[in-house]
Amino acid sequence: MVLRRALLAAARGRGVQKLASTMPVSSTIVSRFVAGETADEAIEVARQLLDEGIQVTIDHLGEHTEDREGAESATRAYLDLLDRLSRAGVARSCEVSLKLSALGRDLRPDGEKLALENTRTIALAARNAGTAISIDMEDYTTVDSTLSVVQELRRDFPETGAVLQAYLRRTEGDCRDLAYQGSRVRLCKGAYAAPESVAFRRRSEIDLSYVRCLKILMAGQGYPMVATHDPRLIEIASALAMRYDRSPGSYEFQMLYGVRPEEQRRLVSLGDTVRVYLPYGDQWYAYLMRRLAERPAYVGFFLRSLVTRS
Repeated sequence: MVLRRALLAAARGRGVQKLASTMPVSSTIVSRFVAGETADEAIEVARQLLDEGIQVTIDHLGEHTEDREGAESATRAYLDLLDRLSRAGVARSCEVSLKLSALGRDLRPDGEKLALENTRTIALAARNAGTAISIDMEDYTTVDSTLSVVQELRRDFPETGAVLQAYLRRTEGDCRDLAYQGSRVRLCKGAYAAPESVAFRRRSEIDLSYVRCLKILMAGQGYPMVATHDPRLIEIASALAMRYDRSPGSYEFQMLYGVRPEEQRRLVSLGDTVRVYLPYGDQWYAYLMRRLAERPAYVGFFLRSLVTRS
């Protein structure tokens, strides 16, 4: 747990980030979790997954943009991605995920309005391409802002996906609010640092919260997206789907690119819908730090890669 907190702190740090930025995305530890630097590289990986019956949500990496130019650049990157997905004929199986901080939410004085406008532009492009967007949840201080944008966006784009994090104490209530007809909700454990006053800290507490939240979503009228690699939680999710008489296609499992690919294929073989979160781009540092926090076994590998580059 101490290592996890250190890695999450490092995700926002500048020292290691500056050194790590010299590593190419093709380096072994980065390429395990990141599908290349360009949209075309990501689409090629997506094609390989689609050939295995696995659907995809693609994330153009980047967060906490510092100016309007950066927010506009991120918006253009998503529009380009959606255009390429459409021309490649794979858009219907490849939705996109985005972070509001990449689209200008942190900018003053009207960052949330700017992020909403940029997200609306992307949502329209996604609909025209025959797909949809999901809005990633970020750290605990932004939950209300994120859900406010989701609510506003769903007035015109009800297919917009929301993301909730089970490690936050408030999430059961948010699940109840979002478990309505047509509401797509991705439930994950959470990969950001947070104080104990707002978040569960022990793994057992987070797992129990995940199950409580999952029960609400499975019993509701929405479309649960079960984002976990935990074998026990996957088994529980399947049992809950049966308990609440959910048919195949009324929910899905989601996993990260590079994590448990054998399990992804196993679930597909059972008839489950599986979607892989597929990130690409050169701004991979913060994303990778969160993945290492979840899987500390890779930390030594990553540090050796840094030493080799320095």
